[in-house]
Amino acid sequence: MNQKLNLTFKRLFIVLSITAFMWSCKMGKNYEAPDIVSPTEYRFGVDSIVTTSSDTIGWWTLIKDPILDTLITIALQNNQDVRVAMQRIVEAEKLYRIQKVQTRPSFDYNGSYTYGTYNGFTSPEAVSNYFGGLQMNWELDLWGKNRRLSEAAMANYTGTVHGLRAVQLSVIANVAAAYVQLLENKASLKVAQETLASRDSSIIIMDARYRLGTIPEIDLNQAQIQQAIAESAVPVYKRGVALSENALSVLLGENPREIVTGQALDQQQIPPVIPAGIPSDLLKRRPDLLRTEQEIVAQNANVGAAIANRFPTISLTGAAGVSSALSIINTASGAEAAWNIGAGIVGPLFQWGKNKRKVEVEKARLEASILEYERSAIAAFQEVEDALASVQYYQEELIARRKHVVAATNAEYLSKQRYDKGVTSYLEYLEQQRTAFEAELNLVTVQGKILTSYVQLYKALGGGWITREEQQQAQE
Repeated sequence: MNQKLNLTFKRLFIVLSITAFMWSCKMGKNYEAPDIVSPTEYRFGVDSIVTTSSDTIGWWTLIKDPILDTLITIALQNNQDVRVAMQRIVEAEKLYRIQKVQTRPSFDYNGSYTYGTYNGFTSPEAVSNYFGGLQMNWELDLWGKNRRLSEAAMANYTGTVHGLRAVQLSVIANVAAAYVQLLENKASLKVAQETLASRDSSIIIMDARYRLGTIPEIDLNQAQIQQAIAESAVPVYKRGVALSENALSVLLGENPREIVTGQALDQQQIPPVIPAGIPSDLLKRRPDLLRTEQEIVAQNANVGAAIANRFPTISLTGAAGVSSALSIINTASGAEAAWNIGAGIVGPLFQWGKNKRKVEVEKARLEASILEYERSAIAAFQEVEDALASVQYYQEELIARRKHVVAATNAEYLSKQRYDKGVTSYLEYLEQQRTAFEAELNLVTVQGKILTSYVQLYKALGGGWITREEQQQAQE
């Protein structure tokens, strides 16, 4: 008796051991991060940009304008793209929870009632038949299919978190760039209005001189041309201001409205040194790259699930409840407890290579996702290099533009003095007016380009998307 009992326990132990071993198996390879070849250092900005820090950059350190800081905070709360990305996280989290419980047994309840002379066989009298109880179904995840699908669902969820951060980063950069564009249009409008006011004053003097006969009509016409050029520039930049305000309002999640700005463009401080870090750190800082990597993780898991689909599925089933019973002589004999337990196996036998092709499809998708990640990484390196080059060379151009404005303004003044004294023609003075006007507008453009380049660098480096308070809490 003891020997039989020991033999039974040994068999049970062997069965449980085999089941546990098979349960620990998962088809397919575990995820391995792609080997991305990154440059050892950035080409531009190594003299002015710190390249040893990998700290996340807060937007409030980028352009120190309290108005912009407020606008970004509003956009992070109200922007529709941000809110959609938040809902994508909720969706992915729920889908992960749904998939996770697929490895657990499911329980359902079932009830039925019939009345009549037939219930699988006929009876001479109508009788009642009923059943009520619980049913259980458990698919044994021996090949790891559901666990691989859970991995994919988790990767999709993690990807949506990184996706939200990517959207937040994009919104921050877009708001900052739109704000700089608004400042640039307002600065250009100011230059145009001041120039028009100067032209209006000049035209009064020129008209009086013409009436007195001291200057020819062509000089008056030339002055009128310059006045019209400045006058036509005013509505151009007014339109630019309006369109910039409309674009900025949409980013804030609001209807188009007037946007009150803070400091003027020429009063904005050049952003401090931005830590670029080493290129390899970019793969860990950019949320869009982290999201793309999670797509590889998910697809790698899908390959394992497709391989597991080629193996048989074993399920355990059971039911327990109360049912009516019929006696041998076809009469109702009352309610009795009822139960059953069983197991089933189902698997592909001959599918014309369909399941094999599905595995090949998932593997092709995996390779495509890896290539997409590599392409995104190369594009990210380019974006950083472009931003660094823009910062460096726009700063050099700014120095030259300032010299240009000083020289052109002084030349305009001297030319006017020479014309008033009759030393030179009015055409020379008009040319100096035109040059000075263009020089001031070009200076405004470069001032805006420098700030925009810093915004692009901030985004390319995967700058911060959290608030100042959240960063302080993280540091504590």
